Amino acid sequence: MTEDKVTRTLVFTVFTAVLGSFQFGYDIGVINAPQQVIITHYRHVLGVPLDDRKAINSYAINGTEELPASPFLGVPTPTPWAEEEPVASASLITMFWSLSVSSFPVGGMIASFFGGLLGDQLGRIKAMLVANILSLAGALLMGFSKLGPSHILIISGRGISGLYCGLISGLVPMYIGEIAPTTLRGAIGALHQLAIVTGILISQIVGLDFILGNHELWHILLGLSAVPAVFQSLLLFFCPESPRYLYIKLDEEAKAKKSLKRLRGSDDVTNDITEMRKEREEASSEKRVSIVQLFTNSSYRQPILVALMLHMAQQFSGINGIFYYSTSIFQTAGISQPIYATIGVGAVNTVFTALSVFLVEKAGRRSLFLIGMSGMFVCAIFMSVGLVLLNKLAWMSYVSMIAIFLFVSFFEIGPGPIPWFMVAEFFSQGPRPAALAMAAFSNWTCNFIIALCFQYIADFCGPYVFFLFAGVVLAFTLFTFFKVPETKGKSFEEIAAEFRKKSASTKAPKAAVEMEFLGATETV
Repeated sequence: MTEDKVTRTLVFTVFTAVLGSFQFGYDIGVINAPQQVIITHYRHVLGVPLDDRKAINSYAINGTEELPASPFLGVPTPTPWAEEEPVASASLITMFWSLSVSSFPVGGMIASFFGGLLGDQLGRIKAMLVANILSLAGALLMGFSKLGPSHILIISGRGISGLYCGLISGLVPMYIGEIAPTTLRGAIGALHQLAIVTGILISQIVGLDFILGNHELWHILLGLSAVPAVFQSLLLFFCPESPRYLYIKLDEEAKAKKSLKRLRGSDDVTNDITEMRKEREEASSEKRVSIVQLFTNSSYRQPILVALMLHMAQQFSGINGIFYYSTSIFQTAGISQPIYATIGVGAVNTVFTALSVFLVEKAGRRSLFLIGMSGMFVCAIFMSVGLVLLNKLAWMSYVSMIAIFLFVSFFEIGPGPIPWFMVAEFFSQGPRPAALAMAAFSNWTCNFIIALCFQYIADFCGPYVFFLFAGVVLAFTLFTFFKVPETKGKSFEEIAAEFRKKSASTKAPKAAVEMEFLGATETV
């Protein structure tokens, strides 16, 4: 069947789209490696006295540690022996560094609501082009930050980059989900997450001090995201518009057929057009669905709550905490250059995300999510045991190291990539943009909450902190088992029936048509 065919146009188009996801990942990881260098530059620009530099340097021994995006996880309070004036100066540096990191997720939270709206108003291609203006603006501000008030330029640039990533977190999954053949939409949907973790890995590598993470080149490191932004902008002119957008939103069947013929590599696109015609009929009866209606309409309430819980599970699993603890654990294990171990974690991240691309269509979304969460639960237990016994048994550091790598592996098999594209499968054309916007906002918000609260939780719980995350992961695993339906290869009627069966508190809606996803009509 033509639906199964992977054409050069499809590969080119998906590659071009996920360049935005790559920028997303690069922007997430790029601020961590040059942390000490940037703090030193801030001190120079702000004229912080030498004594204060000593106080801050007691913290910045190793600039490779992952720094979650939070004012509370930046530079800690200087040591008690520091004098009052240096303490005040250190607090100023702390504030500017924290803002440099946390302005990014704040921008993402704000913009995540507008990705779907922009995609509907301008079309998917033009929306990504407009979003790249933000990416270029942010990259240029950071790239030239050495020439002006660097703290102001970096904070502004990170905030604008966050706005770009907030838009992309909704636009890219929407676009690649709409152009993907039915039998490949899971694998193609997982490429969004693969591109993100690849971007993180590349940012870690080029951030090494002998490449770009040094006093001379750190500003180029921060501004380097302009390169994929320009590259993607050029390639987007050669990409076909989403046929679903053309047919369902604009009612331009001829253009939709032309787009489909390019993507499928065949003149016979009857099946796709038939599916989209059914979806358009449903979309015309649904009209546009607001975010409020997602929660007030009984037909949407169950799937949107499940979608939000999947994104909460991803962020509240403790993955950011794992990265936060990794450097100190690697140091305890006797690794002299923990940055290479951290890059190793990033490499594992990438490899297992790539593996999930091939597994997702074979094992199914729900199955992989459950396997991933269950594995993370076990790893979190071993991680906690290793931390608790670290001082008594030296070899426990290796238990913790193995637990880190396995935890990351299980995360990328399921909870990492799957929530992003499952949301598109839960909803038809009418509610899909609002649902994707809400899911992206939920993901960014949970990310920010974890960053904001983790240090307090870690300080309170000490080495027992991952027992807490193990409990959270177990709770989300049980929720997934009882409430999340399998969507692999199922028609919208089957998914709607699954939701009705799993819903214990709501009355089954009269019609299942409001649950159509991506127009799929046959079981694979």
